[in-house]
Amino acid sequence: MAAPAIRDGAPTPAACEALGFPKPDDGRDVYSRRGRRVGGAMYAPPAMAMPPAPPPAPFPAPKAAPMQEMAVTGMARVSPYMPGPAAGDVNTERYPNAQANPIKQTAQEPVSTFSVDVDTAAYANVRRFLNDGQSPPRDAVRVEELINYFDYGYAKPTDPQVPFKPFVAVTPSPWSADRQIVHIGLQGYDIPRAQQPPLNLVFLIDTSGSMSDEKKLPLARKALNLLVDQLRPQDRVSMVAYAGSAGAVLAPTSGREKLKMRCALGALESGGSTAGGQGLALAYDLAVQNFDAKAVNRVILMTDGDFNVGVADPSKLTDFVAAKRKTGVYLSVYGLGEGNYNDTLMQALAQNGNGTAGYIDTLNEARKSFRDDFSGSLFPIADDVKIQVEFNPKAVSEYRLIGYETRLLNREDFNNDQVDAGEVGSGTSVTALYEVTPVGARASSDPLRYSAPAPRAVAASGEIAFLKIRYKLPGGQASKLIERPIGPADTYARLDQAPEPTRWALAVAGFGQKLRGDPWVASSFGWASVGDLAQGARGADPYGLRAEFVQLARAAGETKTVNESGN
Repeated sequence: MAAPAIRDGAPTPAACEALGFPKPDDGRDVYSRRGRRVGGAMYAPPAMAMPPAPPPAPFPAPKAAPMQEMAVTGMARVSPYMPGPAAGDVNTERYPNAQANPIKQTAQEPVSTFSVDVDTAAYANVRRFLNDGQSPPRDAVRVEELINYFDYGYAKPTDPQVPFKPFVAVTPSPWSADRQIVHIGLQGYDIPRAQQPPLNLVFLIDTSGSMSDEKKLPLARKALNLLVDQLRPQDRVSMVAYAGSAGAVLAPTSGREKLKMRCALGALESGGSTAGGQGLALAYDLAVQNFDAKAVNRVILMTDGDFNVGVADPSKLTDFVAAKRKTGVYLSVYGLGEGNYNDTLMQALAQNGNGTAGYIDTLNEARKSFRDDFSGSLFPIADDVKIQVEFNPKAVSEYRLIGYETRLLNREDFNNDQVDAGEVGSGTSVTALYEVTPVGARASSDPLRYSAPAPRAVAASGEIAFLKIRYKLPGGQASKLIERPIGPADTYARLDQAPEPTRWALAVAGFGQKLRGDPWVASSFGWASVGDLAQGARGADPYGLRAEFVQLARAAGETKTVNESGN
């Protein structure tokens, strides 16, 4: 009898060679942890039928040498086109230039509307700067992503058809006298493991020269191996790598065959320039070829975002991704590395691809993203999730939304199901904070000489605001609505009486606003205040994430801002 096929195990040279992934001609061991990976070769198993090249539109072929295939023990090897760029001495990192939300006058503009954001990239990136002893650029600090990095333990919904359960608390602001914070939390439905649909994933991996650093391609391999650990027999994974030109390196492979996936990841090497547009086109093409209407169909991009060959214009790339999401294939983006990290492009791709954006700075962050948060990263429970809050002019004279600057929507967009908004994954929570000025408290602006018309009365006496949540079930076309008033029953007279989730969210929000230098945080609310507030709300901390935050707040107090340091 033939020996049973080995489906998983350590990707040793012998095991990988048996699966069609031999060592390079020079005998280097590209699979073991001792092997050094240099150059730019990519590999494809012999049984793979290469998909057709993507059409020239919307991405014209980059001006680079064609892929050279050489017969090597029955498999195709892709040779490097050109030496990869050296690790940059010049910092070219790019971040969205989003100004902090202004204060709105309730009498003139009572309605606030935004798309939810469950991304966490900004938190891990900020942590990277602080751990290196540097203050992050202000544009790198998206306060809502810092807040949403943490689990708040909100009560969980039980009906997948109504996948959100709102949490609301109103409490005094810790950094601004006479103002209040309206804390809004949404807890998403957690799909039981046995009911999670199959996965049709395409790993799209940047193997260009700029990815040679240990914190880039080597860390991406380790991260994706953690994801491979979670796969089930019904799941499928394909792989595409790009350097100079894009190439498929693994045919759709069952979750049973984890060893083959590990060998494919181990054989990837960095070298060449970054043909990101062509890589995206090929990855989507492969996902569509293997599309399963009953599965989660998703491209997972691992890159530093330094697209430098072919189409690198963010607007053209995002237009392409926005068109492709209509096929039912979503895009999640994970950034790596430093020096040339293009956060602007990463955010645009994720937002337009109906996916999430993360940043992998350490192996621990990879574990959080691809092991601890596996369900939330991959299994959507709702699409196009929007929040709208109408403030009562009789109770609130002015307000400002803390964060979500790149997610703002027009008031009329809330009811328009054609307007794209954020995706939320299984078991994921969303948190938003408004700072409001109660009527009678000192406002930020002088009263008008010519008063506005008196606001209409509200039905429920004492209401502060009215909350609306609109969402679509995955694959749905028509949105559904959840709504509730915010009133006296949600209000806490003192901050120390507020629930633990509220106090923790305020500590993180204060941290982010201070890093940004936002003008609404009083100078008396210093880094010690952030630490004290966080310490009093740490609660259960099984993974040490909250303890780490307290240390980051301390580190932030010891660094200078970008403007102060002159960087």
